[in-house]
Amino acid sequence: MVDAEMTAAVASRDGFIAALDQSGGSTPGALKQYGVPESAYHGDAEMFALVHEMRVRIVSAPAFTGKKVLAAILFEATMDGEVKGAPAPTYLWKERGVVPLLKVDKGLAAEADGVALMKPMPDLGPLLDRAVAKGVFGTKMRSVIHHASPSGIAAIVKQQFDVAEQILAKGLVPIVEPEVSIKSPDKAASEALLRDAILARLDKLPSGVKVMLKLSIPNETDFYLPLIDHPKVLRVVALSGGFSRAEACERLSRQHRMIASFSRALVEGLTRSMSDAEFDAALGASIDEIFKASTVKV
Repeated sequence: MVDAEMTAAVASRDGFIAALDQSGGSTPGALKQYGVPESAYHGDAEMFALVHEMRVRIVSAPAFTGKKVLAAILFEATMDGEVKGAPAPTYLWKERGVVPLLKVDKGLAAEADGVALMKPMPDLGPLLDRAVAKGVFGTKMRSVIHHASPSGIAAIVKQQFDVAEQILAKGLVPIVEPEVSIKSPDKAASEALLRDAILARLDKLPSGVKVMLKLSIPNETDFYLPLIDHPKVLRVVALSGGFSRAEACERLSRQHRMIASFSRALVEGLTRSMSDAEFDAALGASIDEIFKASTVKV
């Protein structure tokens, strides 16, 4: 059963969602941005230990609390790890007031028909059971749209919502993330096809359930308001999609009732070599900037 207190926090509190869910494929890039070159570690175990150290530093920083950060999306290994001696999901909710979420996809399949679907998730059921046992509120899964292909976008939406219904059945709230690439030559057309396909599938969801949507910041202001207003949508959040933090925040500030769920843009400028005071100040400034873009609209 979905946690009522966490639902209320996600639905009604001001703030944004921190995406701390870099997986095996994206972790080297995240560590490089953090000032840790690939030559500094050997093998996955050392790599994931370093990125866990980075995430612990982020979530235990003074500014990383529920006052401005609604929720945090965790990688599976982070969910299974500890922060300050407590299980990571427990620490986030009990100590920081931040709702724990989990990335469940296994990466992208090769592009076909203008889109990249999610790879199969054969172990999804057991993973969801572990998430429920650890007090996780919901999940996130990403696929990518590169071109305005009606059949490709229909396939993406079908796959996302088919999996979302499995997640809902476990008592978790899924974040459906069909990202439209900011490099797409027909991004606006892709967004129009995507919005219509999502609206149609939302109408078919069982009564009494809600999903969240994580979408690229649209070209047109307030283009996703029909999704935000849908009774089966808990929240619509925006990914930064490769934009710098400044540009992502400027674009988001024009989208009413859409909040951030940033990853690279959140940790931009943070490095391992910073003192704790420097790190905390830089992260605090980042959180303030993203919070403002999520709550103060032009």
